[in-house]
This record gives sequence, structure tokens and C-alpha cells, in this order.
Amino acid sequence: MVCVSNQEQQSETRPWTRGHRLMVSLPIFIMLFGILVAVSNITIVPWNIEPTGQSMATLSDDTTVTFDTATGGTDLPDKGSYTVTERYVTLNVARDGSLTKQAGVRNKANDQGVQAIKVLIREPEGVSGKRPAVVFMHGAGYGTCDNSFGDVAADMASAGFVTAVLDKPVWNTTDINRDYPASAKAYDQVISYLRDQDNVDATKVGIYATSESTWISSYLLEDDPDIAFQILLSPMVFSPRQSLGFFVTQDFTLAGANDGYQSIVQRLFSADGTVVGLTNFDIRTLGPGAYDIPTYVAYGSKDVMTAQVDGVRAILYEAHRAGNWDVTVRSYPVANHVLRLGDESEAGTPFADAYVDDLIDWAVGTAAGLKQTSERVAGTDLYQSIGLPGALKARRAGTIYGLILHATLILLLLASAVLALVALIRVIVARSRWRRARKHALKRRGQDESDGTTIIAPTPAKPVVLGFSHGFGGALLTLTFTTLATLLIFAAGLGQVVMGVVKLAWGGAPTETPGVMYWSWPVIQVVSVLVVWAWSRVFMRLIEVASARGLIQWPPRKGAVRGIVTGADPVLASTRLGRVLFWLVTFTMLNVLLFFAFWGLFIY
Repeated sequence: MVCVSNQEQQSETRPWTRGHRLMVSLPIFIMLFGILVAVSNITIVPWNIEPTGQSMATLSDDTTVTFDTATGGTDLPDKGSYTVTERYVTLNVARDGSLTKQAGVRNKANDQGVQAIKVLIREPEGVSGKRPAVVFMHGAGYGTCDNSFGDVAADMASAGFVTAVLDKPVWNTTDINRDYPASAKAYDQVISYLRDQDNVDATKVGIYATSESTWISSYLLEDDPDIAFQILLSPMVFSPRQSLGFFVTQDFTLAGANDGYQSIVQRLFSADGTVVGLTNFDIRTLGPGAYDIPTYVAYGSKDVMTAQVDGVRAILYEAHRAGNWDVTVRSYPVANHVLRLGDESEAGTPFADAYVDDLIDWAVGTAAGLKQTSERVAGTDLYQSIGLPGALKARRAGTIYGLILHATLILLLLASAVLALVALIRVIVARSRWRRARKHALKRRGQDESDGTTIIAPTPAKPVVLGFSHGFGGALLTLTFTTLATLLIFAAGLGQVVMGVVKLAWGGAPTETPGVMYWSWPVIQVVSVLVVWAWSRVFMRLIEVASARGLIQWPPRKGAVRGIVTGADPVLASTRLGRVLFWLVTFTMLNVLLFFAFWGLFIY
């Protein structure tokens, strides 16, 4: 019996053959890879951007707006008819959009939630009687009365309008949690102020809304149905979820990004913002009330942020539902999202050639109550490269899983970095002490004591800090650097995509050499498969060593567990620090792979 037991023990400690290792590694690889593929497919979002390549023909290339002056008023003012004067007023607006007597601060809210909103009023000089007026509404970001709409507001004032440009009502919000209903009330306070002025016709106060503020204008028209007309510059029309989903999807393609990066757009814009207190993704924007007044819509052919064909259709549909047929659409060639020519990030870019003249002519004729004689839809043909992703909706389960995954990954990366730093410091300190002790021992060796005996100083043993065995330390280091390098490639590719989208949004041209944002996706996919295979080999090696130690049997071999715990006969490492570091970093790197899976990198 003893002889048989010894033979069994010898067979257990014999190294596995290549075939044996492959037979163990392969099932582990299949399980790991299957989990990652399953995560990528479970988190996939139904996506439909058909039809592609939509267009809408205009009725005329001429964007000029004309009216039948025979029915009243032959001497209509135009740009430059009057000199313009300027003055400022300040309105203190509470967080709910109401006026208050308490003094606030500019461009943010004070401790009581009050923002002091400065308003720049421009008025035509030397004009008798009551004049029409326009309040300007800011797009995304931040803006003040002094750095926004200066040229177009002055031009409209020179055509006889009283114009008001105000500091953007932001209080302490950001672009992602902007309070649109309160903002609408703040803009309406300025409208009410203008209506109270002696030189303003209270029945002829309109709005000029651009980009993001066209979401606010729908709330404003609901609160104040007496607004006379609206000028909508690059209106977003649809909900933020759909509008931004369209914008980013289209621009990822235009920027030259690999198609794989579209999966990021799909998952990002299917997030349920209410989980983290964001309620703006699905605000109501469409309805007859938003377009039941005379409306002027302007788009630029280089605007890569708006679904122009779907947008015009929706505007016309809702306006007609409200019984309003006074909708004018103009499309300008070469103009960007803010109807400027060229890159808006550069100072001094001009408006599209006839845009300001056209909108002033339209506003003057509309305020005068004249009948429009020019075509309602004119300019360059409208084009839309992809369909609106109308199926986008909030997916709560996926959002919660994504938040937990990303929070866990960040914590694990931090914990791994801290523990690795601790281990590095301990290694440096231990080896420094060992070198000093070794140097001292070598220096004393061969010297004579006072009694004539020769000193025999033993060389101190090299210290063991981590004590990795069986090559696990090298494997962990290699796989960690490979996984983190892949993560950096992913970040670099996504970063280049984002910069390309920003450049397009400002009116710049897409790059001719996409670079890392094109090749990074397939490279990450290939490397991820290799990393998963490498991890399966590491786990196989763990099983092999544990089997040799008698751990994978019942009951475990006598003394095997004690030898591992004490470090006398280790499987991974002879020290507790080494074992903890190994498992923490391993779990972190596997979470990086789950991160890749969440964003769709394991869909082939």
C-alpha cells in the first residue's frame, strides 16, 4: 500500500504534458470568452438609422424673403436703416425663473439661488411709435449679453427692432442638468420687461432661438402663448436623446471612426439619466403649441449636428396640426451649425452670405403683418446622411450595470495602483538594506579580531518581498501591461474620435487620415482575444501547480494547505503580499475585459 501511495504521489508531481495543458486551458478560455461575448450581446442596443441619404428639394435656390407691400407699408426698414443705441438693465432671477428683489451674482447663482442676469438692450435711435422686439436665446454652453449675438442683434436693431440679449440663465447648472422650464421662465421675464417699455409694441415681441435653446422655446411658448413670432437657427426639434444620438452617430462616421465605435454611441444614449438625477434626456419638445406662431427656420448645409430633413418634416407637421401655415425654411450652402462660414472656433467668422438680410426681411414683414410672396422653402437642398434613431429609449438595467461596472473598475484600478506602489517601495527598501548588509559582510570577511581569529561573515540571503513562484510574477506583469496598453489604445482612439466630432461641430473639415480611431477597434478586439487566452493559460498553470501540491483532491494532501499558507510550499507566492497583489491585479484586469465587453468590443 505504501508503495502504491508513493507512486501516486510521484505521478501527481510529474509536469503535465502539452496536451493535458491544452485540454485544461481550452475550456477555461471558452468560459471566459463566452462570458465576455455574452455581456457584449446582452448590452447591445437595437439600432435603426434607416433610411440613409435622405434629401428634401427646396422650391427655389433664392433665399430672399419678399412680401406683398401693396397691402400695406411700402417703406419697410431694412438693415442699416437706423443708428443703434445701447443700454443695460439687470434682472435678479430666482432658481425657479421668477423675479426677486434680492441681489444675485452674474453667471451663477448665489447662496440663495439668485442669478443677476444682465440684459443688453439695443434700440433704433430717433424712431417714433412702438416698435417690434426680439429676445435672443442662447445655445449650449455659457454666454453673456456682451459676448453673444452682438452682430445680428445690432443688425436687427438697425432695422427697427428693440433687441434684448441677456446673460444665459444657468444658476448653478451645467449643460447636462440644465433646467429648461426655469430657463424658459427667465427668458419670459425679459419678454415681459420689453412689453412694458414705452417704445415696444407688446403684441409684437418675438424670440430668436438657436440650437439648445430651441428645446427651451417649446416650454416658453407653452408658458407665454402671446409671443408673436420665432426665428429658429439650427433647431434640434427632437428630444435631447434622439437629437444627440443622431448628431454623434453621424459625426462618428464623418470623422472617419471605425464602425465599432458606434456601439459606444448606442449604449451611451440609451442610458437612463434619472438613475443619477438627470431628467433632460427625454423632455417633450414636439407638439403643435411649439409651432403655432409665424416661424422662420434656418439651416446650414455643413451643419453636422441636426437631422434637417426629419426636422423640417416634423416642424411642418406640427405647425399644420396647429393650423399654422406661416412657416419659412431657408437652407444656406457652406454654413455650419451657427450659420457661420468656416470654423466657428476661430474668431470673426462671418454669417452665411444672405442669412442676416433674409431673417431681417422676414421679421420686418411678419411684424408688419404682410403677406409673404417668396417661396416658403428655399435655398440649397436639405440633406440628411442617416435616419433619426427614433427607437432610442432609456434602459435602466443596462445603466445600473454600467455604473456598477465602471465604479468597480475605477476602485480596483486605484487599489491595484496603491498596492503595487506599496510592493514596489517594500522591494526597494528591502533590497537597499540587503545591499548594505551584503556590502558590510563582504567588507568584514577575512578581517582579524583582536584575539587573532579570522572573521567569517556569511553573506545575507536575498530578501523575499513578493515571492512569486512558478513564473506567476512575470505572467502577471506581462498581462497587466498588455491589458493596460490595450485600455490606453481604446482611450486614444475614442479621444481622437471626440476631437474629430468637436472639429466637425465647429465647422471644420474631417481629417483625411483617421489614424488610431480607425485601426484601434480591430486591434483591441484581436489583443483582447489573446489576453483572454493568456489568462486561461495562467489559470491552467494555477490548477496544475495546485494539483501537484495535492490541493485538488479530497481530502487535501496532509500538510499541503499549511505549506501554502506559511509560504513553505507556495502555489502562487511565498508571501501574503504577493498573493494579495496577484489576485487583486488579476481581478482588476478581468474587470477591464468586462469594461471592453460592455462597450461592445466582443461583438465580432
